[in-house]
Amino acid sequence: MEDVLAAVGPRLKHIRQQRGCTLAALSKTTGISVSTLSRLESGQRRPNLELLLPIAQAHQVPLDELVGAPPVGDPRVRLKPFRRGDATMVPLTRQPGGPQAFKMVVGTARSTPEPRTHEGYEWLYVLSGQLRLVLAEHDVVLSAGEAAEFDTRLPHWFGSTGEAPVEILSLFGPQGERMHVRAKPNRGGGGGARSE
Repeated sequence: MEDVLAAVGPRLKHIRQQRGCTLAALSKTTGISVSTLSRLESGQRRPNLELLLPIAQAHQVPLDELVGAPPVGDPRVRLKPFRRGDATMVPLTRQPGGPQAFKMVVGTARSTPEPRTHEGYEWLYVLSGQLRLVLAEHDVVLSAGEAAEFDTRLPHWFGSTGEAPVEILSLFGPQGERMHVRAKPNRGGGGGARSE
């Protein structure tokens, strides 16, 4: 039971970040103070139904997803897609923390670059369509079968070329974990886009 409760905080943080929601925004929606939400996510506050029910409602997820209750008697993995802007994302990993995998379909409306930075390392693989990747001073188009990896502390953005949707696999390491081990790192450090 203690292990289940200890995993709730990281899971709450992961679900909130997946949805691009800030602690302040979640506080406004749930009526739970930012400090209480922060302590819940860090494991300093013990979760209870009074706190978890409004959070589940705000994220529109079942309560068992917040607490990580195992499905009973059904071995199928139930993937729950969600939308972020013009992208439909299907999480392929269920555990909080560590590298996360997503299948994404990005629509044509997401075609105007809006570069941003954050901690982490990302690897993208194009399944179908064409992906436009803007990374620092680079602006490249990747086709089906091509991949790129980069340090997300560099200004970056990716989306469709505007002509058709693009389907991709994304592996993201929030702590900067690299997805591939290379024999030699790039000169100049910081990572860069590489097609394979």
